[in-house]
Parts: sequence; C-alpha cells; structure tokens
Amino acid sequence: MIIEHKAGEGRAKFWILLTTSLVSSLIMLDSNIVAVSLPAIGRSLGASFTDIEWVVSAYLLSYASLLMGAGAYADLKGRKNTMVIGLALFAISSGACGAASSFWMLNLARAVQGFGGALLLTAALAIISNTFTGEERAKAFAVWGACLGIALTSGPIIGGWITNSLGWRWVFFVNVPACVALVFATFAVIPESHDPQAKRLDFVGVLTFSPALLLLVWALIDGNSAGWSAPSVLGRFIGGAVFIALFSIAEKHKERPMIDLALFKNPTFLGSVFAMVGYGAAAQVMVFYLPIFLQNAYGFDATRAGLAMLPFALPMVLAPRLVSRLAGRFSGRTMLTSGLVVTCVGNLLFWVIARAHLGYSSFVISMLIAGAGAGMLNGETVKVLSGSVPPERSGMASGLASTTRFIGILMGVAGLGAVLSNVARNSFLDAASAIGLNSDVAEAAAKRVISGDLAGMLSSVPGNIRDQVHSMALSSFADGFAAASLLAAVAALVAAVLTGRFVGAEESRSLRTVVKRERPCMVIDCRHPI
Repeated sequence: MIIEHKAGEGRAKFWILLTTSLVSSLIMLDSNIVAVSLPAIGRSLGASFTDIEWVVSAYLLSYASLLMGAGAYADLKGRKNTMVIGLALFAISSGACGAASSFWMLNLARAVQGFGGALLLTAALAIISNTFTGEERAKAFAVWGACLGIALTSGPIIGGWITNSLGWRWVFFVNVPACVALVFATFAVIPESHDPQAKRLDFVGVLTFSPALLLLVWALIDGNSAGWSAPSVLGRFIGGAVFIALFSIAEKHKERPMIDLALFKNPTFLGSVFAMVGYGAAAQVMVFYLPIFLQNAYGFDATRAGLAMLPFALPMVLAPRLVSRLAGRFSGRTMLTSGLVVTCVGNLLFWVIARAHLGYSSFVISMLIAGAGAGMLNGETVKVLSGSVPPERSGMASGLASTTRFIGILMGVAGLGAVLSNVARNSFLDAASAIGLNSDVAEAAAKRVISGDLAGMLSSVPGNIRDQVHSMALSSFADGFAAASLLAAVAALVAAVLTGRFVGAEESRSLRTVVKRERPCMVIDCRHPI
C-alpha cells in the first residue's frame, strides 16, 4: 500500500510539473514568436519603428511592473486560482491581439497579455516550490528550465513558419486553444495552495511602482521621435520621478515592504542588480532585435530568420550547464563579470560585422559569442542576487530578480531602438541624397526602411533605381543595428565594471553554497530566459 501511495503521489507530481512547465513555456514561446513576426506586423498595420517597439514594450512593461504584486496575489488568493485567471487573461488578450486593426488596439491587448503572463509565471513557480522539496525541487526546476530552453530555441522557428504560412495574426491566435487546454489541465491536476503568512496586498506599492515604470519607459521610447525636450517627454520623466519618490516613502514605513530598499546598502546586492540590468539591456534584448536585423539587413523571410537565430539561442540554453560546473571553482563576482565581458565582446562583433556589411556566415560567430554571454548570465545573476537577500524574503528576491531583468530589457529596447532608428534614417537619407532622390520621397522611404516595410518602400521610388535603393535600405538598417550594438557593448562593459566593483568575491562564493544547499527554491529563475 505504501508503494502504491508513493507511486500515485509521484504520478500526481509529474502531471503538476508538466502542467506548470507548459504554462511557463507558453510565455517564453509567445515572446519569441512575436519577435520574429514584428516586421510583418509593422508592414500590415503601417507602423513606425516606435510603434513596433511598443509591441514588445507594452507587454514587458505590464509584465515587469506587476510581477511583484502578482506573486503576492498568488500567495494570498491561491496559486491555482491565480493560474486560471492568468490563463483566461492570456487567452482573451491573445485573441484581441490577433484581431487588432490598429496599433493602439494591439498594444492595449499586449499590455493585458503581459498582466496575464505575470500571473502565470508567479503562480507556476509558487506551485512547483510548494509541491516539491529538497532534491526533488532542484530536479523539478531543472526539468522546468529544460522546457523553457526548448521553447527558447524553437520559438523563432515556429514563429517564422506561422508568419509565412498563416500570417502574423495566427502568432497570437494559437495561444487561445493552448490556454483552454491548460485551464482544463490546471483544474484536473493542480491542488490549491496558499501562503499561510500572507496578509494583504501592497496596493500602495503596486500603485506607485507601476506608474513610475510606465512613465519612465514611455518617455524613453517616445523621446527619439517626439524630441527629448518635448513637454510630453519631460512631463513623463518628471512624473516617473515623482512616483518613484512616493514609492520609496511608502515602502520605508511598511513592516513587510514589497521591495526592501535597505537591501541597496548591501554592496553585493547592489552589484548583482547592476549585473541583472546589464544582462537585460545588453544581452537578452537581442532576442527581440536580432530577428528584425536578420530580416531587414539580410533580406531573410520570417522562416529563414527564425532558423538563423539558432546560433544565438542554442548557447543561451547550453551555457548555463557549463556555468554550473564552474560554480564551485569561481566566485559569483568572477562569473558575472566574465559573462558581461563575453557579452560585450559579442556586441562589439555585431558592431564590426554589421558596420562592414559582412555576410551571414560571419555574423554567426558574433551570435555564438553573444549567446554564450547571455547564457552565462542567465542563471548566475539570479543566484547572486537571491543569495544576498535574507532567506525569509526569498519570494521578494525571486520577484525582484525578474523585475530588475525586465527593467533592463525595457531600457535596452528604448535606448537601442532610439539609436538604431536614428542612425538608419540618417544613413538612408545621406545615400538617397547622393543619388538625387527627392527629399520628400526619401523621407517617406526612410520611415518604411526603419519599420521593415521594404516592399512598400520600393513601391514608392522610381522603378529604374529600385535595385539601388533596396541595397541602400539593407545597408542603412545594418548601420543602425551596428550603432545600437556598440551602445549595447558599452552598457555591458559599464555593468561589468560596476559588478566587479560592488559584488564581494568571498561573499558571492559563500552565497552559492547557501543557495544550493539551504535554499534550493532559489533555482527558480536560474534557467528562466525571459
């Protein structure tokens, strides 16, 4: 009877792990599929490059700003209940994304989708942590990480095929039946669980932190097109600063704050935050920009661009395995600094190869190196940051690690996008002026080049110079990507210097042991690529 009971318990845990892993993989798969389809979305809806950025940023912004609150909600209201609500929101918003007739509708639906994603991830991680203990938990998160790795590598390929075969709208529509199936699975196999110590939601923290992040990123994204001195942009920066001040004041007077600001006095914690922001802004952001570059600079279609992403995606999955073997020999400071330096080298190669307009075979080398750097940072950033936080605040540490990473990605999307679009536009206009193209026609064509609408751009210029203008367009976008890559390299280098300066070598070495032996739940984000 005991053996039968254990066998039944083992089967139940297997189905719980499979369901939560599939839910988490759905989030990762959706992000990568959308990244490959961005040029097609831009062409279909007649979007500018700033509009295309918002397809990514609207999702990430709501996801990042609500992640901390979503985790608290799951602990208080029930993890199973939260997962079902998240799946419902994700399904409805995905259908709305696919049916969107304008960028306003699409981006609004993407923001709701991000909210659903935040509920899904926090609930899934909490369910796994509640179901498994000790060595079982570490193995469970290894399986969970492997599922996300599969989603990471297959996402661009699946996204490219769907975009080419069915159209970009089906990139979103496919989420609907997947969510419905996962809702039935959740009701069937996952028991309800709560955090008995959870008391109430930090509404003040959510209502001050979320608007602060929204206003600051909104200002960063629109600053390039509206002008950095525009009243609307300056007003958003000021508003964001005000909300940050209000958040800081409110959290200081709470017994159990959403974010313990006193942690920033810990040098190792502060250094790991710098590393996490550098990882998001200089490494992981390339998941979104590389598919656009491969299509707009090399002329690949969506399917080919998805396949061409593999040299970047595979090292992101494989590198953490190498890092885990080196964990006992080197400190967290050494591993983080090394990962940021490798990322810097990869981005410098992006700059050199794109600026020289070299072929894809040369670009593969830079993707392999940049992907390896991202893979080195993927788990190590979470380990060091989580290990520098008191064990009783481990939930906050997990949410803070993910939130910090997404802030870095948002900063990267905004900053790199501004540089890419500005340099690509100027490069195209200079080349157009050299061949005597009308200035109004050139300006309109430049906007289409930046948004990836090469077909629409070619239809707007005289037929006798279309081949020449097409070549100019590819070269101009490569110039823009080269400049953005150089900025990413600088960001990685600055993060490496700050990480090496603040993270303690001995402290981060001992933290690794603590995380591994005493707090296996902190493996939570170690292989979470997004």
